[in-house]
This record gives sequence, C-alpha cells and structure tokens, in this order.
Amino acid sequence: MSKYILTFSVILISTIMLFAADGTKYGKNIQTKEKTKISEILTAPEKYEGKTVLVEGTVVNVCEKRGCWIELSSDKEFETIRVKVEDGEIVFPMEAKGKKALVEGQIYSFTVENEANCSGDEKTACSDKEKSEKENKEDGACCSKEETVKKVYQIKGSGAVI
Repeated sequence: MSKYILTFSVILISTIMLFAADGTKYGKNIQTKEKTKISEILTAPEKYEGKTVLVEGTVVNVCEKRGCWIELSSDKEFETIRVKVEDGEIVFPMEAKGKKALVEGQIYSFTVENEANCSGDEKTACSDKEKSEKENKEDGACCSKEETVKKVYQIKGSGAVI
C-alpha cells in the first residue's frame, strides 16, 4: 500500500513541476488569446495605438533600478519594443534577461524632444550660413541646433509570463 502512495506522490509532484515550468507570472492574468508580432506593431504602430496586444519575445534588457520595464526582441533582427509597467506594481527581475516572455498590454506613444548637434559639443553646432558653406566640403562636420521630435511607441504592460 505504501508503494502505491509513494508512486502516486511521485507522479503528482512530477506533474506539478512540469506545469510549473511554464514560467513566472507577473501582474494580471493574460486575457488576450491571439499573439501579435512585434514587427507588425513596429511597422504600423498607429494602427495598434490604444489597443491591447499580446506579444512574445526574448527579454534583451531589464530596468536596472526598479525592474519597471523590459525590452523584448522582435521576430525580426535588430527590432525591440519596450514594455513599461507602473512602478511597484510589477517588478521584473534582472534574471529575466535572455528568457522568453509573453506580455499583454496596451500600445501607447509619447514624444521625445532633443537638441541635435552631433557630439553634444557647442563648437560643432553652427549657423545655417555656415552649414550651407560646409555642405560641399568633405570634412564639414557641422550639425544643426534644431530640435528633433520623435514619436516613441511602447507597451503599457498589465501582465506577463516569463
């Protein structure tokens, strides 16, 4: 009788461990069933803005300070998307780097403004007249002082399994 109980216990524990290997859950339970490719989102982000998506990718970067974001690799080379979460609601561990992640969240955008002058050295920034004079020269390293505005798309993460 004790052999049967032992055998049953081993089978039960093995089954539990097998299903536990599915990953660690962070945040809310994932509700979305259909996955969206990260490359599709990055190709036409306006189409997805405000919509809830389910994406899958390898974690390539993690916020070192608070674990408040992760970057996922796309299905295409050299493409990534950042998943940002509310500080303290979800904390992604540094050990997540290199692991597969399934993330649900809403696509949103924000603008980033920065002053472009190449090296950040005021000496390389020059006037429009100087720029036009240096355009035809090979060594004419002259950048504008114009501000650039870039729209950035991210996922506001609500739930993840890593």
